[in-house]
Amino acid sequence: MTDSPALTDGIQTITLVIVPVFSTRNDKGDSAARKIDEAVGLAEAIQLEVCTSKEVKLTKIRPATLFGSGKTNEIGALIKEEHVGVTIVDHPLTPIQQRNLELEWHCKVLDRTALILEIFGARARTYEGRLQVELAALQYQRSRLVRSWTHLERQRGGFGFIGGPGESQLEIDRRLTDQRITKLQGEIVNIRKTRTLQRASRESAAIPTVALVGYTNAGKSTLFNLLTKSDVVAKDMLFATLDPTMRGITLPSGQEIILCDTVGFISDLPTELVASFRATLEEIVEADLVLHVQDASSAEAAKHHRTVEKIVDGLVGDEPLHMIDVLNKIDLVDPDARGYQSRAARDQAVCISAVSGEGIDELLKLLDREFANRRQVFTYDIPSSDGAALAWLYKNGEVINYLPQELSNIVKVALQTPDVGRFEQRFNLEPLH
Repeated sequence: MTDSPALTDGIQTITLVIVPVFSTRNDKGDSAARKIDEAVGLAEAIQLEVCTSKEVKLTKIRPATLFGSGKTNEIGALIKEEHVGVTIVDHPLTPIQQRNLELEWHCKVLDRTALILEIFGARARTYEGRLQVELAALQYQRSRLVRSWTHLERQRGGFGFIGGPGESQLEIDRRLTDQRITKLQGEIVNIRKTRTLQRASRESAAIPTVALVGYTNAGKSTLFNLLTKSDVVAKDMLFATLDPTMRGITLPSGQEIILCDTVGFISDLPTELVASFRATLEEIVEADLVLHVQDASSAEAAKHHRTVEKIVDGLVGDEPLHMIDVLNKIDLVDPDARGYQSRAARDQAVCISAVSGEGIDELLKLLDREFANRRQVFTYDIPSSDGAALAWLYKNGEVINYLPQELSNIVKVALQTPDVGRFEQRFNLEPLH
């Protein structure tokens, strides 16, 4: 089998994208075309040079190669003609299918999971992100160590899906892989503990958190940059953002919040990634409010909405989650053709453009209303001798003004509605009128 040049050498790898379409699922032509566009976008996200993309209709799955012999030979001839180094099959492949196709086609073969893992491996910048991607990659590789994944090489970079010849041949030992997985899981547990402490610190300061979620390339990072005046990477490509970013902003009312930008979701997101990134995705579960940012200009907006909700539901389980729909890129939608967008807006969604600024004022007012409904401002006269009451307010509320007197302290504080009763009952205090 001929190996493709390593991406780290700066050489683009000629790539063929295959999108299986099952006739039994009644996929429409435009839907299949969008699947091809997304698969090509994933390949181009890591600078693969896509020479051809091809829809292949299937009536059933062949256990040995996924495709029938006729289709396998047809694709093989195209690979030879185009000098393809990597073939991407936009469908899960078993280890045996992958091995047989590589032997048949004489090139590297990646399924959808391996491609997404490769993208994440190339995009991870923080220590935490690299740990999580390595864990996901090892869990994916672990199932392919027996008889089918013996061509893996020690790479100069990445996780061994695309890169070319390295220093030496290496057959990954299952025991060593398990040891590394256990070590990574332990380090990620420590990350979760750190995040828990950070959340506790934010909660003690009474600063609510708002998380941005959405399908990849929906414009979350562009919106994040606009609201926080930051410059996180925001490009028109899939998975431009991988590592989560948090910034504080002040709403028009003066309310401070923390905005969290998270990794984009995608249909058929590898389960290895969801499990490995749970420490990061817990920011979504623990957020006071979640904004579901959607690409209103996409013909697949409704489908992407369902995909994201399904993933989020799997994360939060039975935990209550307050989520508001934010329809982005509304400037790209013809006002006379706003079908899905109009229906969603009637269901309390807010329509915006993170590029033109349309609807941003309405979004900020909505956030203000959400948090204003959750807190009340009171003024208490607290005896100087009652340091515990003062400490409780600083820990559980937002102290707006503190005026020390000779025998007491006048404290103006914003409290969440449930905390008002708890404070007054515990310290037997009534607010000033």
